[in-house]
Amino acid sequence: MGDSSSASYIHMVHHLIEKCLIFRMSKEECMEALSKHANIKPVITSTVWNELEKENKEFFEEYAQSRSKDDRMS
Repeated sequence: MGDSSSASYIHMVHHLIEKCLIFRMSKEECMEALSKHANIKPVITSTVWNELEKENKEFFEEYAQSRSKDDRMS
């Protein structure tokens, strides 16, 4: 894979993770969904997710808190 195709692949994974976030999935659920439906290895999804967490720390902290509130309400 060349640099541009690697970058576009990572960008695609990033976009798919954002879709998972809209559906309020956990990291593990997202990894499973992308593996099953988009044939993306869980380690790739995990790596991109971790990078997104580093870049958007506050968002992911709030996301985790709101997901745990949802879990308590159900």
